[in-house]
Amino acid sequence: MKIAVASEKEMVAEHFGHCENFNIFDVENDQIVKKESIPNPGHRPGFLPNFLNDMGVHVIISGGMGGGAINIFNEKGIEVIMGIKGNAEEAVKSYLKGTLQSTDSVCHGHQHHGKCGSC
Repeated sequence: MKIAVASEKEMVAEHFGHCENFNIFDVENDQIVKKESIPNPGHRPGFLPNFLNDMGVHVIISGGMGGGAINIFNEKGIEVIMGIKGNAEEAVKSYLKGTLQSTDSVCHGHQHHGKCGSC
């Protein structure tokens, strides 16, 4: 299973589309077996969910995310976890333990850039 975390270096990003990078974790038997960081290739409507799907991602973790991206992830069967803060790897470990709780942090526009999480 692959888990992607929208990140600012090692920390969970407040907004999925405007993150600096994606930390991608390969997981086997509830253990992280590989970690890589890839730069965000750019925010364009509909692009990032398809990009991550093509990489084989099964779960996306982020601070906030727009409704359009959520819909695309849902259509592709990718689990969306939102409202998360803190270290990306720790968020993945919490997810694997079943203790990571998603909140309703849907962003409704781009004027909030830098203020997500309270969208």
